[in-house]
Amino acid sequence: MSIEFGKQLVVTETPIPGLLVVDMPVHGDSRGWFKENWQRQKMTDAGLPDFGPVQNNISFNDAVGTTRGIHAEPWDKFVSVATGRIFGAWVDLREGPSFGTVFTTEIDPSRAVFVPRGVGNSYQTLEPDTAYAYLVNDHWSPDAAYAFLNLSDPTANIPWPIPLAEAEISEKDKQHPALADVAPIAPRKVLILGSNGQLGRALRAEYGDAPHVEYASRTDLDVTSPDLDSARRWRDYGTIINAAAYTAVDTAETSEGRAAAWAVNAAAPAALARIATEHGITLVHVSSDYVFDGTAERAYREDDPFSPLGVYGQSKAAGDIAVSTTPRHYIVRTSWVIGEGSNFVRTMSSLAERGVDPRVVDDQHGRLTFTADIARGIRHLVEHHAPYGTYNLTGEGPTHTWADIARSVFELTGHDPARVTAVTTEEFSSSARAAIAPRPRNSTLDLTKIIRTGFTPATSMTALGEYLATHE
Repeated sequence: MSIEFGKQLVVTETPIPGLLVVDMPVHGDSRGWFKENWQRQKMTDAGLPDFGPVQNNISFNDAVGTTRGIHAEPWDKFVSVATGRIFGAWVDLREGPSFGTVFTTEIDPSRAVFVPRGVGNSYQTLEPDTAYAYLVNDHWSPDAAYAFLNLSDPTANIPWPIPLAEAEISEKDKQHPALADVAPIAPRKVLILGSNGQLGRALRAEYGDAPHVEYASRTDLDVTSPDLDSARRWRDYGTIINAAAYTAVDTAETSEGRAAAWAVNAAAPAALARIATEHGITLVHVSSDYVFDGTAERAYREDDPFSPLGVYGQSKAAGDIAVSTTPRHYIVRTSWVIGEGSNFVRTMSSLAERGVDPRVVDDQHGRLTFTADIARGIRHLVEHHAPYGTYNLTGEGPTHTWADIARSVFELTGHDPARVTAVTTEEFSSSARAAIAPRPRNSTLDLTKIIRTGFTPATSMTALGEYLATHE
């Protein structure tokens, strides 16, 4: 066997999306040779995914011409040869435009191939005593979805160096279907938690009925359950969007509310972060302006230190910290959220219609954010593969007070905005029938970072007019 020594570590793309050829440095002399078959830092720096292998398998083949069938599994694998040489063939068996694309190459110890989930993998030995090795990032499961393709499929038309009639092939591999009869491997699923809430309903409207998208309310999946780790076959999921939250800001200050807020807003995101890390899932988590105390004289940036005033803000800050520990995460921080169901805008509209003149605070500043815009922004970040991290996402435009917004609601619904009386936070709190949790006076968030990804937030007051026009 002749091995090419002294190669540089180089990762090359192929016609199959995500299938990568890796030229490997092999160091040899009269005693033999040595290589680093998997070196995480060097290989990810060179362009390989950080796919998190959990198992190493080796297939030893005595004879030349041993041919292994085209199998596609729901996990990634890193294929290499320890000794000998193979002709490798890969066929894309995933749903999508690249279905059926074929790539072939020879592999010896100086070359490897990264095979993404759902791409069919097969090989034929070209030398005796060939040891074929592969790292995988999941354990075999009888419940997983697999796809198989016949080695002699005329559509794939793989140019086997040794004719299949002369090759050693298992009877099982001979029975695999033609490409036209293959059930493609579906993409990893998107799981949307809190699907019955304001944001959850907007995410339903955004993602629709795509077969790989699942929606779960608390009845379907309780994020506070101690059995969350085993509640799903998590390796089948590529993205979790956590729209579940405890948002009763004032009730969170009670003993019962405090426990519930910490369970949903802090402990549950921590559990989801552990699951995401273990299974290579992208975790999207929705944060709040309440992680800040509102004393800044400028818009808050994503990297400003936390300084929450009350229990709700404290629990949200703890959840953000937990989610930030998983490598693939988007924390979407927002404020003054308006969507389907009960909210400030609908309350003001109802009061205007019923002839009630409200007293509304005029010393808290921010921008309205509509759930449709948050859902659109989340999808943008995930599908455009924006760098992982925290992003502020609110409506764009000038900041307003709650009293300003109330007056706009009255005016847009054909009522006199002068019916709204502006009061201070202290005046409003002293007249309230129950305790009021502290709120940040400045909830304005800097949108520079998310705009740089190519996302354009809606203008708050324009969106308010559109919202009222469709919710009268």
